[in-house]
Amino acid sequence: MRVALDAMGGDNAPREIIRGALLAARSERVEIILVGDPAEIEKVGKEEGLPYPGIQVVPASQRVEMDEQPSTVVRQKKDSSLGVAARLVKEGKAEALVSAGNTGAAMAFALFTWGRLPGIERPAIAVPFPTLVGVTVLLDVGANVEVKPRYLLQYAQMGSVYAENVLGIKKPRVGLLNVGTEKTKGTAISQEAYELLESSGLNFSGNLEGRDIPLGTADVVVCDGFCGNVVLKFTEGLAEGFFTLLRRELARNWRTKLGAYLVKPALRGLKKRMDYSEYGGAPLLGLKGTAIISHGASDAKAIANAIRVARESWEQDVTGKIALLGEKKSRAGSEE
Repeated sequence: MRVALDAMGGDNAPREIIRGALLAARSERVEIILVGDPAEIEKVGKEEGLPYPGIQVVPASQRVEMDEQPSTVVRQKKDSSLGVAARLVKEGKAEALVSAGNTGAAMAFALFTWGRLPGIERPAIAVPFPTLVGVTVLLDVGANVEVKPRYLLQYAQMGSVYAENVLGIKKPRVGLLNVGTEKTKGTAISQEAYELLESSGLNFSGNLEGRDIPLGTADVVVCDGFCGNVVLKFTEGLAEGFFTLLRRELARNWRTKLGAYLVKPALRGLKKRMDYSEYGGAPLLGLKGTAIISHGASDAKAIANAIRVARESWEQDVTGKIALLGEKKSRAGSEE
């Protein structure tokens, strides 16, 4: 398969993007199209090992900055690395798009270039979230800060497809993020969404609270993009703060340093489980194409893993299976 990689997107572009492309080209079954400023890619690429078999460059005359408004760049920067990458997928010259750049702009270009799948009113960003027992899919984490009850149902359906086909979780348990576990808790939107989920045929396990997510109480957790983004960013900060404090305490004296030496392998494994770069990127579900959104601070390892996620999503035809859900709903509606 071919991945259109936004070479100019992210805090560490284009060097870490190019390094990530090289890592993926050596280990993944993919061809990579670096999209961006050819002069800059060539300059940095020579230092990193380009040209390399399986990697090509497609020029783009513009780049999208991290703080630009998505609605503006879609109109004014159609020849940006994001815009060109989205067109390559639309034209069948690539099977997936990967970007560590402006998340809103990536979603806007993918949405307006590809369109939504039947039956999906709003796309959602789905993040693999490490837990005590494995991985939970949390969505939405920022694509839509305001939702309607039926959007949450659609998120649950899409998240279940992703969890089952990419993460290998059979009959994934779905939970609705709320301020309490009782059915009557939360806003009117949450209560109506509960009713929809309960009668959906999904493996719905009810409401859950924020503290339940790290415990792995559900395999798929749905919420609006505002809450999801807060949960995600808080968790990132908590993990960083925890390891910073731990390093300070373990360096306090010779006894703690000896203890640190003894537990170092276990701590290394724990940090790896909580490292976003190990998961690579988050799929943008609900669009007529495969898009993977990476963290803005992604390094080469994160980019390579994002490309792996793109390959796995495409090979498992997640987009096609979500589309089937929409077709089934349309047939059911017409029969009624």
